[in-house]
Amino acid sequence: MNERIKRLSILILAVGFAASPIFSNGFGGFYRESFPMQVDRWPAQPVGWAFSVWGLIYLALIATAAWAVLRPATMPGWSRAIHPLGLSLFIGLFWIEAAFRSPILATAMILPMTAGAIAAVLRVGSGLWEQAALGLYAGWLTAASGVALSVVATGYGVLPPRIAAIALIGVVLAVAVAIAARRPRVWSYRAGVIWALFGIIAANLSAGDGAIAAICGAGMVALFFAPRLLAGHR
Repeated sequence: MNERIKRLSILILAVGFAASPIFSNGFGGFYRESFPMQVDRWPAQPVGWAFSVWGLIYLALIATAAWAVLRPATMPGWSRAIHPLGLSLFIGLFWIEAAFRSPILATAMILPMTAGAIAAVLRVGSGLWEQAALGLYAGWLTAASGVALSVVATGYGVLPPRIAAIALIGVVLAVAVAIAARRPRVWSYRAGVIWALFGIIAANLSAGDGAIAAICGAGMVALFFAPRLLAGHR
């Protein structure tokens, strides 16, 4: 498969990925009725309006993929990201429908979906235009993976809601700081994670849970500063 066809394939996948919510009535978080053990709320799940970031992610991915087809010389590093990004987007085509039907299946799907997005961020070139969309996409997915695992662990009685939330927020922050330290100039990656944390803070403040909000606030500060410090000692 030649380079142009590969780039065109990513554009087609990005368009299909953006269209997938139309056929599934969108997604604003898991529903309690989908689980055998129902709780009042999941502390790790962001407030509903935080999911609106998907609109920006869809547009950015389509615009970047289109530019990579039309002006390939300006995005030479895009080629290194094509395969993991393609895998991630292909899984994403079916993710929303899976989330409605089976949260466990959706959680199993989002992990390789996130891994592909992160691999694309680590491989892509140094151009801002190449990095912006991938970083935001991978950053949000990093947080979303932790949320999904936390919700499923709670919904199936593995962990209490707050313990699951704290544990998975910690894992998300550890992964996010490590990735951001490797690619500190991909600011959009940090932005994606920080936006998710902000959504979690909003949800928990409205529910009166200051502890989870404080943990996320500390995580936002750590994510902002730690990559710079770690990169400076490399």
